[in-house]
Amino acid sequence: MADYLDGAALIQRPSPNHGPRKTGIIAPDLVVLHYTAMAGAEDAISTLCDPENEVSAHYLIARDGVVTQMVDETQRAWHAGAGRWAGCDDINSRSIGIELDNDGYSPFSATLMDALEGLLGGVLARWEIPVHHVIAHSDLAPLRKCDPGGRFDWKRLAQSGLSIWPTKAQEQPLTQSLEALGYGVAEFGLEACLNAFRLRFAPWRVGDEVEEDRRDAASLATRFAVDPWQVSS
Repeated sequence: MADYLDGAALIQRPSPNHGPRKTGIIAPDLVVLHYTAMAGAEDAISTLCDPENEVSAHYLIARDGVVTQMVDETQRAWHAGAGRWAGCDDINSRSIGIELDNDGYSPFSATLMDALEGLLGGVLARWEIPVHHVIAHSDLAPLRKCDPGGRFDWKRLAQSGLSIWPTKAQEQPLTQSLEALGYGVAEFGLEACLNAFRLRFAPWRVGDEVEEDRRDAASLATRFAVDPWQVSS
């Protein structure tokens, strides 16, 4: 029989692929959402628990809503890889990683989303993490990652008070807004960061930036600007 965490069935499958958070960081202040891009949850869990792969995550949520914990929340899981957010490039030390059982093309199941809302709500409450610190893997690594992808329902999370969503606002320079939100424009370039932003908030948009991009980004930046982290490595 499974245990339960934040209302979801919980299975423990400890992964050896973790370590202590960076010196001076005593609590996570960011949550990164991924998709597995694999055939099923068991394949992904096996990969994340194999010491030869040197990858892991704190949690994986299967399509049937079962949550598997592989790394304790106090520890540094190896899920983010190379990237940058709000001036920090050791994302693993600052974050909790949640893998979602999805092939990258299909809709996310309702049972998975229900379980995610329960898990994510508990994580944010336990560590006092603000909702604008819930980001996509593609946000921190826009040149090499696209997960959890354009099929993920960020608007649903925002309506549940677990993420953010654009509102009406006056436009302002796009670079200014994206940097205020945490995107590494200087490192990755404006085009890559715009593509990552669109992937979350307007996956139907393509091509050069438009007024709607500037308005959407400004509406979020004026409400959810992040403070650059002082610790970087």
